[in-house]
Amino acid sequence: MSTSFFNQIAHEFERPFQNPVLVFAVILFIILLSPILLRKLKIPGIIGLIISGVIIGPHGLNVLEQNSAVKLFSTIGLLYIMFIAGLELDLKEFQRNKNKSLVFGFLTFTIPLMIGFPVCYYFLDFSMTASLLISSMFSTHTMVSYPIVSKFGISKNEAVAITVGGTILTDTSVLILLAVILGSKNGNLSPSFWVQLVASLAVFSGIMFWIIPRVTAWFFMKLESEKTSHYIFVLSVVFFAAFLAELAGVEPIIGAFVAGLALNKLIPYSSTLMNRIEFIGNSIFIPFFLISVGMLVDISVLLKGTTALIIAITLSLVALLGKWLAASATSSIFRYSSDQRKLIFGLSSSHAAATLAVILVGFQTKIIGEHVLNGTILLILVTCLVSTLVTENASRRILTAEKDEPELKSPTLDDEHILMPIANLENMEMLLEFAVLIKNKKSPNPITILSVVPNNEEAEKNLIIAKNNLQSLLKTASANETKINITVTIDYNIAGGIIRASREVMADAIMIGWPGKTGLIERFIETKTASIISRTSKAIYICHFEYPLINHKKIVVVCAPLAELEPGFEIWLLKISSLSKELSLNIFCYCNANTREAISNHFNARKANRGFSFTKEFNLQDLQLLQKFVSPEDLLIYIAARRASVSYEICMENIQEKLEKQFTSTSKIIIYPRTYHIDSKYTEYGDINSEPLNKGFEKFREIGRDLGNLLKRSHQKQ
Repeated sequence: MSTSFFNQIAHEFERPFQNPVLVFAVILFIILLSPILLRKLKIPGIIGLIISGVIIGPHGLNVLEQNSAVKLFSTIGLLYIMFIAGLELDLKEFQRNKNKSLVFGFLTFTIPLMIGFPVCYYFLDFSMTASLLISSMFSTHTMVSYPIVSKFGISKNEAVAITVGGTILTDTSVLILLAVILGSKNGNLSPSFWVQLVASLAVFSGIMFWIIPRVTAWFFMKLESEKTSHYIFVLSVVFFAAFLAELAGVEPIIGAFVAGLALNKLIPYSSTLMNRIEFIGNSIFIPFFLISVGMLVDISVLLKGTTALIIAITLSLVALLGKWLAASATSSIFRYSSDQRKLIFGLSSSHAAATLAVILVGFQTKIIGEHVLNGTILLILVTCLVSTLVTENASRRILTAEKDEPELKSPTLDDEHILMPIANLENMEMLLEFAVLIKNKKSPNPITILSVVPNNEEAEKNLIIAKNNLQSLLKTASANETKINITVTIDYNIAGGIIRASREVMADAIMIGWPGKTGLIERFIETKTASIISRTSKAIYICHFEYPLINHKKIVVVCAPLAELEPGFEIWLLKISSLSKELSLNIFCYCNANTREAISNHFNARKANRGFSFTKEFNLQDLQLLQKFVSPEDLLIYIAARRASVSYEICMENIQEKLEKQFTSTSKIIIYPRTYHIDSKYTEYGDINSEPLNKGFEKFREIGRDLGNLLKRSHQKQ
């Protein structure tokens, strides 16, 4: 019995491992430990994963084999890299730099091709077809080191944007060239071949850029609370796009990247869904792909004679030289820094997926032999190692240079604190999402969510209920790793409790939901919202969202004359700019010429362009004129001002009610920028206790309600 038991254990540990549970456990341990161990040697984690694949692969210790499960996870990882690259791309930046991407794509395709063909044809003595196939392989690249750029937070850098765009252009060109080479070899290069290729690519583009975004937006809106379903849906779109690309005659990686572009506007960078996509990809799928790349490498090729060694060294040198010259030429044309040149080279020098696809097709059709196949596998290892080292070094230097640059005086606060008083939990999630998108990412402070309970006989009971209700928000916040602090307080006056809490936590901004209809007494005294606005100098955001944030078409900002003279001008401007970047929305400014000039100067000084456009017609008092520029799908942001402010105008009185009446079905935000002199009026009277006055108001309201109920009952009896 014991012998058979030990035999069974020995069988389970026979190499290569066949037990799927054991295989998965080994790979997870490698993903966990190799980056940690190699970090001590200052070796990037990506290299650790590739080297681990070499060691445990069929050409190393033969612990694991390239079975269907490993290939599946590897394919998912590669698609994930391309999908995230498309998802993180700043579309507005990409649109502005599309010509630069075209130039880089052309150079990184033609230069390696022009260098590689004569080397293969004259030096390595390959046939014309084989030389063309191998040299086209030099033009491809897989952005294996893209996760490094993402980790350092420089994925929005212009050099990254043009490299990503160039990657798709060159890989698509190479794969089309591959189809042409195969068609030529088989004698199928007829006009019908070109018609079919163009038609299939046109259909693919139509489905991805017209149908998929609309279906996704509809799905997100109808199942807004089903966050798990959102992730599954997105993953389904990625694989569906990869499959469609294959049907269209190009590689699945092109489909995954196009899926990222198609969903780019619908998945903000700081959203919960984006956090889940990156977390799962960087934890499981992408490491699987990197390990599988290492498993392809056969070091013993170097021992199979000088021919194999010469081919491997030549292919590697030509591949790196071609990409270096393309990166250098691009940097010279557009006057990029040396670090940006290195970053372009680092991202575009690694060869993996498309390279492997080209060479395997060539090997299977007997265009190339075993020596070229083995040399290419070593080329993959060498270029991935070089790419990773160069990209990490360049990313670190760019990040350091950005930090060391003398910053212009910036109004953004590195310790920003946002307070969100909650009255209605129904709209809370959207309000919280908005706060996350505009909050300064450098701030260590949490978003404080506040509930103010009236100070009456049931205060303690209501306090417990409010705390329990707010606990549900912790789950929402933890999904996108947002720190929130839940606070419940008691006060006779709701507005007074909010103002007191904002001072206690030293909040910079107060974000509240759109107020409902005001009661009769509040019309004669003062609404809660008006009380908060008049009694604090902090920035106030009054928000109402008709649709999820990702469903809006553009941002319309209404600025009063002299808004540029307010102390909080640059703060709200950067907040709106940050929101437009997260949602990939253009901004339309409804303002006069002086404010337009101030906004333009602000972004020109920072060498930033956020897609602002301006109106030629302007009349702040005429909301009918404003309606010409606002559609129901837009997000309307009205920059108001307090009465003592320089940009205040009489038309701002009751602006909430006016906007509600004029733009009923439009999402609206009213911003009262922060000032510096209002709070000082009240600090002198800090010892005055408003409790007796508040008690009087509460009693007055209770008497009014009782009187109303009494009159109602007497009327019913009659």
